[in-house]
Amino acid sequence: MNLLVRVTHKISGVKVCLLVIGKTDREFVQLGIAEYEKRLKYYIPYEMKVIPDLRNTKNMNEVEQKEREGKLLMEQFVSEDCVILLDERGNEYTSKAFASFLAQKMLASSKRLVFVIGGPYGFSEEVYKRANVKISLSKMTFSHQMVRMIFVEQLYRAMTILKGEPYHHE
Repeated sequence: MNLLVRVTHKISGVKVCLLVIGKTDREFVQLGIAEYEKRLKYYIPYEMKVIPDLRNTKNMNEVEQKEREGKLLMEQFVSEDCVILLDERGNEYTSKAFASFLAQKMLASSKRLVFVIGGPYGFSEEVYKRANVKISLSKMTFSHQMVRMIFVEQLYRAMTILKGEPYHHE
């Protein structure tokens, strides 16, 4: 059985969760995310889970903020999750290579692939230790809100690549 057929068969048993810190308050970003989430529902069970922003961050240093956010993130994981951090020091992929990466993770995972976008200072050491993989969307820096939209579009693109549909052009 080829990879495409195996992944297509396995997709229904794997859920993708995008875990983020703080709400998306830019309307144009919300609209972009909503568009790709609507498209994704035809391919894979998907959800974006939002952890509320921390309060009183002005009274915290960078390490304290990462630690508090880290605790909130860790509460969201279950032992079977494959945790994938979106991190500037992670591996970079082309869209086709990301689709292949996703296919491999779907075939190996029993429950959820949890992609995580951290707060403004990144992740705590505890979260880094829990992570199975780190990936980077680009060497460029994007706002946390824009990363959400870019990631959801890339997830949709990967699904169309795996299904052999014409959305992606070489």
